[in-house]
Amino acid sequence: MKIYNSSTHKKEEFRPVEEGKVRMYVCGPTVYDNIHIGNARTFISFDVIRRWLIASGYEVTFAQNLTDVDDKIINRANEQGRTAKEVAEEFSKKFIDVMRRANVMDPDVRPRATKEIGPMIGMIKTLIEQGHAYAADNGDVYFSVRSDPSYGEVSGRKIDDLMVGARIEENEDKNDPLDFALWKAAKPGEPMWNSPWGKGRPGWHTECAAMVHRYLGCPIDIHGGGSDLAFPHHENECAQATCAWHQGFANTWMHTGMLLVDGEKMSKSLGNFFTLEEVLEKHSAAALRLLMLQTHYRSPLDFSWERLEGAENSLARIAGTVRNLKWAADHVEGQPDAELAAGLTSAMERAAAEYETCMNDDFNTAGAVAAYFQLVTEANTYLDQAAGAVDPEAARVCGAVIAGAFAQLGVELPVIEEPLPIGLLGVAAGLCAYTGDDVDEAAEKILAARAEARAAKNWEVADAIRDQLKDMGLMIEDTSAGSRIKHLAS
Repeated sequence: MKIYNSSTHKKEEFRPVEEGKVRMYVCGPTVYDNIHIGNARTFISFDVIRRWLIASGYEVTFAQNLTDVDDKIINRANEQGRTAKEVAEEFSKKFIDVMRRANVMDPDVRPRATKEIGPMIGMIKTLIEQGHAYAADNGDVYFSVRSDPSYGEVSGRKIDDLMVGARIEENEDKNDPLDFALWKAAKPGEPMWNSPWGKGRPGWHTECAAMVHRYLGCPIDIHGGGSDLAFPHHENECAQATCAWHQGFANTWMHTGMLLVDGEKMSKSLGNFFTLEEVLEKHSAAALRLLMLQTHYRSPLDFSWERLEGAENSLARIAGTVRNLKWAADHVEGQPDAELAAGLTSAMERAAAEYETCMNDDFNTAGAVAAYFQLVTEANTYLDQAAGAVDPEAARVCGAVIAGAFAQLGVELPVIEEPLPIGLLGVAAGLCAYTGDDVDEAAEKILAARAEARAAKNWEVADAIRDQLKDMGLMIEDTSAGSRIKHLAS
């Protein structure tokens, strides 16, 4: 298995710290609003990565935090006349709910920043003792960026380059403009906790570093998030952790690409900003996941409602194929062609091999999905050529393999119900008409319904039409001149 490491800018052979086990951390949301589909792209991508690691035999411990104290939460609370705690609790619950609706597995560990203040204070004290941080006169505590010789390794940025043309906030309390806050002194009306430096709250970058160390230990195998987090968040996390504990922080850094909407950056001002909740009200989670997985996680993803509708159609086609394979296996007519069945088995083996190769090559879901799209095409070709005389075992296995591959990606195929289909309604009308005077009209209705079902490859409906006619002592005869209805005795 090879994974692209954002910090080294190359694919590397994946070798976990502890054989057979993977410790993985993905930065969670700041819970002040509903997450948008760009956030969802990251969380769905890492859900699939986690699923593949598990399928590959690894024991995965997956941690994801909730940032429930932050400037954004405080500002939202002030706007709405609420407490920061109330805002954080509301959107924490909404985040967890919408992730489950998107079929994203719950993390093994979900720490909340407000419950981890002690470990954060402990880490800050360690950094001060080692000369990597300092307490300012105003009660803030800052990390000394230039004290870390490896600063910039995660994002590939150099300290001198950061100073050139950078818009850095003026702050006389800092020793250096590049230094960042580990602890923020309390302000009236804000959440606060006691610390050796006075009442205050942690800085954003401090939270994840302390939680990773507490729940997973350092170094971890994989640290992930959106590409927008590489700098400064992940860079600052790594600096704190490596300077505090001298154990390394994360061996592999992974970042997802940006999500665009109709080729443009998502923005409320452009009217192309969508929350995950909004999207799931209109379309299935399976379709959204399928759409996202058709683009490699590191590449920009272009979202559109048309593409999402196309994903729904693809899901229906896949589900229809799985249903037809099962139905054909249950209603075999004639002697199966061994050569055709062998061809289907070979197609399954090719798809499985290509799928595994793609997923082991930096989780190339686009290639993996394409492999099973091809198998769906070949399965439909097999059903056409077998003409009812399918190999039941091969057909059942193929249906299970297709459904299983998509389920492994978290894409649950829709269940296609078969209440009285449109085709059978036509047959019923035709049969009623057959008892009247206009026999030719009745025959046309019956044959049209059967042709419609066969064109849609809905063999269940087509055969149900045949069976209903048989119960009435009638049969459909296919001739070179077309199809006709005749009595069984004639």
